[in-house]
Amino acid sequence: MPSAGNRGIMRIERIELRHVRLALATPFVTSMGVKQDEEHIIVRVDAEGVTGWGESVAEATPFYTYETTGTAWHILRDFLVPAVLGRNLSSVNEAIALNARVRGHLMAKAGLEAALWDAFAKSAGVSLSKMLGGVRERIEVGVSIGIQPTSGELLTRIAGYLEEGYRRVKIKIAPGCDVALVKAVRREYPDIPLQVDANSAYGLDDIAVFRALDEERLLLIEQPLAHDDIYEHSKLQRQLKTSICLDESIHSLADARAALELGSCRVINIKPGRVGGFTESKRIHDLCASRGVPLWHGGMLESGIGRAGNVALASLPSFRLPGDISASRRYYREDIVSPEFEVAPDGTMAVPAGPGIGVEVVADRLERVTLRREVFQ
Repeated sequence: MPSAGNRGIMRIERIELRHVRLALATPFVTSMGVKQDEEHIIVRVDAEGVTGWGESVAEATPFYTYETTGTAWHILRDFLVPAVLGRNLSSVNEAIALNARVRGHLMAKAGLEAALWDAFAKSAGVSLSKMLGGVRERIEVGVSIGIQPTSGELLTRIAGYLEEGYRRVKIKIAPGCDVALVKAVRREYPDIPLQVDANSAYGLDDIAVFRALDEERLLLIEQPLAHDDIYEHSKLQRQLKTSICLDESIHSLADARAALELGSCRVINIKPGRVGGFTESKRIHDLCASRGVPLWHGGMLESGIGRAGNVALASLPSFRLPGDISASRRYYREDIVSPEFEVAPDGTMAVPAGPGIGVEVVADRLERVTLRREVFQ
């Protein structure tokens, strides 16, 4: 694994936390509810003349995970930040070791770790992609579409995104909003790469739904069963032709290994925030690479700061399926970075080549979306 910051020691001089709220371009509907906006925590680290940026993707509500912006703020402010502030660090791994006593709270940890990776990459004068071991200059991207009121509205949205160049379509499903919607999409678009995301909304007794979906030539079915389950997914996968992909169930390398050895899935979705950062993401990537298991990169409605990190990670070789890394304007009326992320007509996105995350944070935009701010130095 590449060692971040191996060109020198950096003293962590200042850390800033910002709780931000960004208005979504359109409401996003999943089996867990409706979102009009997204709240995250932006982490800034200043060290030896460089500034690193990270994003903790814990949300305002505890519906995707137990972590929220409130818990992440508490863990960062009272534990993670004090452990590294004023320290001389030669690598991100040193910071991880300093905070190893903190159990769980992976999204809080990932926000600080991302800022440190960015700072170390900038200090070394290389892109985050290269420091992580990325091999691509462009990545293939897909689009995730929330539950729509009617199949007609869903088809209209799909048509628009296909025209924009997206290579793969993912639709959210929930009990009562599943098989008929997928069949309608398949009638209209028989050949597009299509996958569905259940966000843990079903149980094993819903096997009839999955068998019906199994006939629709899907790329995969994402997280059909409980958010903390691995074992029952192995029972379901044995009954399906379609690959199951695990998302919420995978929080670590150990979880990924257990899922693959039990046969619970054939594909894994990596979200750095969900697994504690880029370091653990890279370990899971390497495990999957050794076993020939395809990966794809999920999304947590990140701002351009988090999205830049996602793009860098998705440039690693075993991310073989298009990820949920859409253009900035797909989610936000105005992003907080420049340049904003765009999708090319061929369905790809450029991997920033500049030092670190490769985009600039726009100060006045960040200020406009900030709900609270705290500085430690």
